[in-house]
Amino acid sequence: MATNLTFVGPAPAAARDDRPRIADDMALLKAAAELTRELSAPNPRIYWADFLASVVIGYAALAGAILVSGFWPALACGLAAVLALYRAESFIHEITHVKHSALPGFRTAWNALIGVPLMVPSFMYEGVHNLHHARTRYGTVEDPEYLPLALMKPWTLPAFILIAALAPIGLIVRYAVLAPLSLLSPKLRKAVVARYSGLVINPVFRRRPPEGEAKALWTRLEIVTSCWALTFVAMAATGVLPLRAVLIILGVASSVAVLNQLRTLVAHLWENEGEAMTVTAQYLDSVNVPPPALLPGLWAPVGLRYHALHHLLPSVPYHNLGIAHRRLAAMLDPASPYFKANYRGLPGLMWKIGLSSVTRGGRGLPR
Repeated sequence: MATNLTFVGPAPAAARDDRPRIADDMALLKAAAELTRELSAPNPRIYWADFLASVVIGYAALAGAILVSGFWPALACGLAAVLALYRAESFIHEITHVKHSALPGFRTAWNALIGVPLMVPSFMYEGVHNLHHARTRYGTVEDPEYLPLALMKPWTLPAFILIAALAPIGLIVRYAVLAPLSLLSPKLRKAVVARYSGLVINPVFRRRPPEGEAKALWTRLEIVTSCWALTFVAMAATGVLPLRAVLIILGVASSVAVLNQLRTLVAHLWENEGEAMTVTAQYLDSVNVPPPALLPGLWAPVGLRYHALHHLLPSVPYHNLGIAHRRLAAMLDPASPYFKANYRGLPGLMWKIGLSSVTRGGRGLPR
């Protein structure tokens, strides 16, 4: 899941990678399909319990951060709010993959409790994230969620993280200012839909206007989110929401965005220079951080610690990815490419990507 509306930076380069093309490992693909056939059905009880618990803990902790006295208690509540709301928000990734008929009402509840309040309604990810999984789009200039970060200048990486801190302000501008004004200007409306209506990191990506049922849902969600954004701005401006509360809310939202952007930074190795990739190559360019490490459960929640495996099996719900990983790890030959996408933790991944940007930086810039 990408965080910011768009990452302003160098565009991905055209294909010019002279490395050997990675062929598909048919044994891996066959094992992944055969060992997980019955794991594709989501468990509604797990989804609802996990999501609602995250929502309750997140908003209770946010209220605590606003209401308690003392710096350290407020900080502790704020940290709990960040982690819980980040987990709740991460279910947007599941919404884009799961069949809505298998989880009736879940998307509506997610939008009501998280999407609209945090100004990230589900239409900003639905219809976008699926392009990242398209066989011929991954890692190309048509992938909204890919940049060759490991091949860009070293300063790109800290900029990539820090710019996410401005996401809450950008979302307020998107819904409280641009959305209402775009009703008066078809030209502005076209730009808002194309450039400011997706959680993407590829600055050259332009979104197509929605159609049919997707357009109707988009319209409803945008109206409600814009009304909430205007209400939030009005309450902040008139003092209904005290300045301390506004700053804490924005600080928590900003921290959620930064945490997710940090997770995004290590979700892939970002070494592709624009050419179409085989499924195995896409897998090896992605990252798993399986147990026994515990911290990935916090910074890569809701199955995101198995991001590479998710690219092999995008239809498997998050609560079954651990089972799928254990089955594959037990059955595959130790020399299988499957194990090459498994990493120990965040520090090593950041070092690997950062080192690549230092030694190879600049190759990913446009010619």
